[in-house]
Amino acid sequence: MRLRRPRLPRTRTGQRRLVQAVMLGCVVALLPATWMFVATGDRLRGVSDVPRTDVAVVFGAGLWDGEPSPYLAHRLDAAAELYRAGRVKVVLVTGDNSREDYDEPDAMRGYLTRHGVPDGRIVSDYAGFDTWDSCVRAKKIFGVDRAVLISQGFHIRRAVALCEAAGVESYGVGVEDRHDVTWYYGGVREIFAAGKAAVDVVFEPDPRFLGPVEVGVERALGGG
Repeated sequence: MRLRRPRLPRTRTGQRRLVQAVMLGCVVALLPATWMFVATGDRLRGVSDVPRTDVAVVFGAGLWDGEPSPYLAHRLDAAAELYRAGRVKVVLVTGDNSREDYDEPDAMRGYLTRHGVPDGRIVSDYAGFDTWDSCVRAKKIFGVDRAVLISQGFHIRRAVALCEAAGVESYGVGVEDRHDVTWYYGGVREIFAAGKAAVDVVFEPDPRFLGPVEVGVERALGGG
């Protein structure tokens, strides 16, 4: 069966309405991204001027052969720098450990300890399957009320917006990276991810796994 090609309107009125519909669709698609920029405008900082905060949250960004990917390593470098400078006391690493052979939080912990962060000052969230889950769990499971969030520039606004919506007063540190294919892919992906973020904020779904309250952050702040 031959598929029929969509027929474009032949009249000027029809063509004008089609253009208007396309433009409206573009505006609607960009509204969530615009909301994120407005909501997080004064919440982004650099490593040197971020407010002193008890907790830094580092979001997972993939593993290569069991070790943090370059993008994730740069996030962890920023967290280690903040810790060494005394700007944060505890690092909460949140990532995917949905199967035995893939463990982002433990890989992140190992990297941080090799870069000067004591093991007792690191707390692992093994169910940070996406940004919303990580933010909600930081608040409800680990009792984090205020945090510095660390991610790449293309993701940090969404992270701040979602954590703020989850009840965590947040400041974001956007790690600089080479603008390679991954960077541009991440930027494009964020346009679509902004839509999901808006839905999460409106409906506030529970994370895929919530679980019991944990005292890891409280214990680490007490000295590890």
